[in-house]
Amino acid sequence: MKVTIVGCSGSFPGPDSPASCYLIEAEGFRLLLDFGSGSLGALQRHIGLYDLDAIFLSHLHADHCLDICGYHVARTYGPAAPYPRLPVYAPRDAPRRLAAAYGMPEEPGLETAFAFSPLAPGRVEAGPFTVTAARVNHPVETYGFRVEHDGHTVAYSGDTGESDELVRLADRADLLLCEASFLDVPGQPADLHLSGRQAAEHAAKSGAGRLVLTHLVPWHEQSRVLDDASRGGFDGPIELARAGAVYELG
Repeated sequence: MKVTIVGCSGSFPGPDSPASCYLIEAEGFRLLLDFGSGSLGALQRHIGLYDLDAIFLSHLHADHCLDICGYHVARTYGPAAPYPRLPVYAPRDAPRRLAAAYGMPEEPGLETAFAFSPLAPGRVEAGPFTVTAARVNHPVETYGFRVEHDGHTVAYSGDTGESDELVRLADRADLLLCEASFLDVPGQPADLHLSGRQAAEHAAKSGAGRLVLTHLVPWHEQSRVLDDASRGGFDGPIELARAGAVYELG
């Protein structure tokens, strides 16, 4: 099971990374968690443009989904078009919202290139992976994911404030990709994002093996996020996400 960080910048692309996008591979199957702004270009450094097998979108904020519009162009007008419709698991309103973002009618919308399935809490089999989705704590419909294959697990927070569901998704995961958008200072809004300290607390409660801090907002000094996480009571390895980083599980 191979995990590649395609993009990990929070809210918008930063100078060194696109927005949220994570590639997971096993047995020749390639699954994408989120497709945030700027990530389509960077994805092509890791796999061929038409090599994806499934996409999961945690929610419909632009920094987690917008590059699916550009990917529609690639799959609709590429040299061997039309390509087979690609499974996309996303919040129920995704077909309408993404068609509006592209500037096209709702019918047929992007569904000429993608086969949308509405997300709900529970399990989905996607190729060799078992993907568990659960609602997390964000102002819009948002899901965290647990992806399992051959005894190994990666958990992904999506965007969330403090969340018991995230702790359950990350239960004894080998790798937790957890957002850390906030600095650990007073006055941060509740039920929106986590600080590095809170991310580490979730990792400690879940018994995850490794914590990678993601959704790193470009205007923050990233060393402060890492320092915050060091105070969260997690005794495993902690690091900042980096575009292009690869993790081999198993």
